[in-house]
Amino acid sequence: MTALAGAVALVTGGGSGIGRGTALAFAARGARVAVVDLDAVTAAAVAAEIRTLGGEAVALTADVTQEATFARLRDETVAAFGGVDVVMNNVGAITRGLPEHVPLEEWQRIFEINLFSTVRSNLVFLPYLIDRGRGHIVNTASFAGLYTYAYDRIPYAAAKAGIVQLSEGLRLYLEPQGIGVTLLCPGPVRTTISSNLRSFGPETVTRGPGDAFPFLDPEAVGEKVAGAVEAGTFFLPTHDHVVGNLRARAADWEGFIAERVREVARG
Repeated sequence: MTALAGAVALVTGGGSGIGRGTALAFAARGARVAVVDLDAVTAAAVAAEIRTLGGEAVALTADVTQEATFARLRDETVAAFGGVDVVMNNVGAITRGLPEHVPLEEWQRIFEINLFSTVRSNLVFLPYLIDRGRGHIVNTASFAGLYTYAYDRIPYAAAKAGIVQLSEGLRLYLEPQGIGVTLLCPGPVRTTISSNLRSFGPETVTRGPGDAFPFLDPEAVGEKVAGAVEAGTFFLPTHDHVVGNLRARAADWEGFIAERVREVARG
């Protein structure tokens, strides 16, 4: 369990969406926040918003696909606040296209942003947190990484499935060392992730997980994340009833995927 009051939290992708919502929720619970984003303007806006509300925050600009990024983020956050207690790996990008139309370069880009950014973060922050013997890591995956309901976002889904497995392994490794891990799996959330969507091949109609999962506001998700960090929760889906789908797949994977095929065929 990591108390957020007085803690220092670093949030990548903190300039908008779930990152912004979580940065605000962390700050509301007394954390000092390093808001990290590729967009300097949005990072600065969120940091200013936190300070206006009486909290402490700095804005840091970073490209998480670059090798030296996380060492610099660690050093700048330590310089600003004296340490790092919570690291949220939240940067994401999505692409759309039928599998035969998405080029290798786009697969590589999606994996660099969605999966290898977290690997880079781990290489810097795991030794730091292990040496301190405390802290918490939040990794943002997706419903798309838990089970399949579409076929035109396979690179994104595959990268997020990698985050799921990476996070499970980290939980096994880090919890005995006093470090928590939370796997955030968002369903539909009102974010800007689609604003830079790249498409390949013929136009497709992208399917979501279904009408049972309404869109949530990022601020509500941020509150869930803050609560999970303080409670030491591992699995954090934004919509609890997704667990029913996971149970159905585990009980009869053949039947589960057959039903998804029928859903797609019905449109």
